[in-house]
This record gives sequence, C-alpha cells and structure tokens, in this order.
Amino acid sequence: MKVSIKLVLIYFVMQILGALTAGPVTMLFVYVIDGELDVAEAQRLALAPTMLFGFFYMGWYLWRKGYLEDDGARYGFPSLGFMGWTVLAGASAIVLLSGLNAVLTFLPDLMEQTFDVLQSGMTGVACIALLGPVLEEMLFRGAVTEELLRRYRPATAIVLSGLLFGLFHINPAQVVSACFMGFLLAWLYWRTRSLIPCILVHVLNNSLSVALGLCCPQVEELTDVPGMSGGVLAVVLVAAAALLAVSLWRMGRVPVVGTGRSTLEHNQEQL
Repeated sequence: MKVSIKLVLIYFVMQILGALTAGPVTMLFVYVIDGELDVAEAQRLALAPTMLFGFFYMGWYLWRKGYLEDDGARYGFPSLGFMGWTVLAGASAIVLLSGLNAVLTFLPDLMEQTFDVLQSGMTGVACIALLGPVLEEMLFRGAVTEELLRRYRPATAIVLSGLLFGLFHINPAQVVSACFMGFLLAWLYWRTRSLIPCILVHVLNNSLSVALGLCCPQVEELTDVPGMSGGVLAVVLVAAAALLAVSLWRMGRVPVVGTGRSTLEHNQEQL
C-alpha cells in the first residue's frame, strides 16, 4: 500500500515539475507576443503545457523504474469478443455514473473553469481525452493496481485501487464517480493483466465528456438531455445496469486471449 500511495504522490510532484517547466516558457511567450507580461493570460496558457510536461515526467519515471516493462500481457490485445463486451461495459458504466453525478450535484466542481480552459485548445483536449487516460492507466493499473495485486487478495486490491483512483482526482464533483470507474478499470486489469481494455474504457469516458463539453455545453449530466426525466430516465438507468451486469458476466466467460483459454484459466496462470 505504501508503494501505491508513493506512486500517486510522485505523480503530483511531477505535475509540479511540469508547472515549473511550463510557467517560465508561457510567460516568455506572452511577453514576446504582447510586449508586456500578462500573468493571468500566462497562467491560462500554461495549463495544457503543464499537464503535458507532467505526463512526460511521470511516464519517464515509470519507465526508469521498470513499471512499463512488457510482461507478455500488459500491452496485449484481448480477444475481439472480450473487447466488444468491454466497450459495452464501459458505455453502460458511463451512463450509470452520469446518473449518479446528477444526484450528487451538491458536491462542488472545483475544476470546472480549469477544464473549460483546457478544452479551448487542441493540446488541452488531447491531454484530457487521450494522453491523460493513457498515462493514468499506466500509473494506476500498470503500477498501482499491479503492486496491490502482489500484496492483497484481488477483491481487496481492486477496492483499494478504485479508492485511490477516486481520491486522486481531488475534485469533489469527480471523486465518487471516479472511485466506481476505478473499481471497473482495476477489475478489467485483474481479469486481463492488459492495459489495453482499461485505456479503451478510460479514453471512451474522457472523450465523451470532452465531446459533450464542446458540442453540447448545456448537457453536463444525463438528466440534462432533453426528455431525460421521470420514467424515461428510470428505464435508461435500469437498462444500463442490466447491460453492465451482463457484460461483466460475459467477460468472465469469453476467452481473454485468442487461444481458446477461458478468463479464469488465464487469471490462474497470471496469479
């Protein structure tokens, strides 16, 4: 557990290093372009480069420490059937968590303005929708969850991993849903020992959020969709829950890899 917490803390240190790298560069850029130093503008422009540099530093650290080494499964693609059910499970979970967030609107969104700024440029969009999910899966599944699985029973490791993933987001409006998504992603990693399905679901979640933010800013949660209330909302949530349950059940039985081996047999080999 100490190693997992240390890795999360190191991520925040790397983000600070990213800010220290991006800050002077953006201030110089603003001064050259405007002829004067607008600190507020420099801070706004520094958000995306800060994330980018932070991702680079954290990726470098994970690589140097051996957390990104391929063990034969980490970067392998599960079977087509398994990936299909993974997409369905991820989409169902996203719908359910959107419904949950609609109930938790009393939780403050401390990052709303930050996300708005990031989504105003292509670098920020890429960081949120693609680069962030990839790096976070390398960190939380490839390193944190892997460490927890070595020390605890799978159920315990999955719960701890999900809780750490939720708390890692800090923003109260994201913490609860991130915990539940963390449980699903940790379970996927335990089942497959591959980062690919985890990255796929994470990218799907973040990309959908960015797309809605850019195309339909008035739709923040499921309940903001026109006509999505009362009985219609209940039907959608029940259907999503049923699809998630069926998807998880099927993923426990279809082959993880294209060799005809069952998921259980694969897990027993890995564990």
